[in-house]
Amino acid sequence: MRDQPLFKALLLLILLPGLANAAGKCERLVATGNPEYPPYLWRDPHSPEHLIGANADLLTHIGEQLGVKIEVIYTGPWSRAQDEVRTGRVDLLAGAFLTLPRLETMDYVHPAFFLTPSVVWVRKDKGFPYAGWDDLRGRTGGTLVNNSFGQQFDSFAKANLSLETVPSLTQAFQKLLLGRTEYVLYERYPGVAVADTLGMLADLETLEPPISSGGLYLTLSHDSACNEPWLRGQLAKKMTELTAAGLPETLLQRNLERWKTQQLQPASVPPKEQEGSL
Repeated sequence: MRDQPLFKALLLLILLPGLANAAGKCERLVATGNPEYPPYLWRDPHSPEHLIGANADLLTHIGEQLGVKIEVIYTGPWSRAQDEVRTGRVDLLAGAFLTLPRLETMDYVHPAFFLTPSVVWVRKDKGFPYAGWDDLRGRTGGTLVNNSFGQQFDSFAKANLSLETVPSLTQAFQKLLLGRTEYVLYERYPGVAVADTLGMLADLETLEPPISSGGLYLTLSHDSACNEPWLRGQLAKKMTELTAAGLPETLLQRNLERWKTQQLQPASVPPKEQEGSL
């Protein structure tokens, strides 16, 4: 019995490094995302190396509850942001649709925190009869590099549609207004925000119904040093609690106003190297 305290001490010494490592390497997480995605994400005019928006606010709130600092940084266009998470150089993707290719390199945190509709954008008064996906056949459309509108529509588009890819929504809308494409596929709310900023909103309209309504998820890189069962479980737990409480919608409305207010101020971040849909 006299050896029992010594045994407990030795056991603690054996377990302590593993416990410290599990907690220590997750004291800070780095996230990135689509920098041309208001009100969800966009570059901070006062700190261009960071992203702000509803998604960033949600991650910051989750980090505070977990005792983990989550920094949401700008890593370049949307395609590059995905590469940074895919390779594990960045831990988290702050908002992405669920696709099979991403499942090969990232873990999705359930549930989705937003449901966002993607629509067909056309020139004002230059629309065409449209009731669904099949009505896009035979027309030249525009979309963005490495975008996704959900696995089902992505598969249909690859097999049946003629889509020209460009690196930014600005370019996609410009080509549409010049008549070089007949439509652009993009999400409704970010599309409205960007078109309004560019002064193009009055010249564009959307067709109904949406091509898809995809859930936006937080993803964690398979190659992140912090990708452990404890973290995945805690992220899912907090996301479930916060979505049930309605926090994402509150943050969305707050950031819609934040974006509009910023557009009334002189721009300090040039809109270059920015990319499209999730």
